[in-house]
Amino acid sequence: MGWTHACKLGDFPEDEGVRVDLTSSGCPVVALFKIDDEIFAIDDVCTHDESSLAEGYVDGDVVECSWHFAKFSMRTGDVLSPPATEPVRTWNTRVEGEDVLVETPD
Repeated sequence: MGWTHACKLGDFPEDEGVRVDLTSSGCPVVALFKIDDEIFAIDDVCTHDESSLAEGYVDGDVVECSWHFAKFSMRTGDVLSPPATEPVRTWNTRVEGEDVLVETPD
């Protein structure tokens, strides 16, 4: 595993996600969220119907898909409400200075 630069801390709008394409690093496109002092990274695509979760509605550490309103935990990826039934994958993150890094496969 390695660490890939995803974005800067200043890239996060208030209560919104950031969509980052990490496919060149062996990761999918991820949705990053900054909640208080924590950074969460999950697969960007809703498991119900391929909508971008970075464009979803944020409530605490929960993101709601903007298409059909499935909810996911940013901490665990677990489904919190239908119509989704499959969780999203989570990715480890860390901050170095102003850089947000995501742990990616080698």
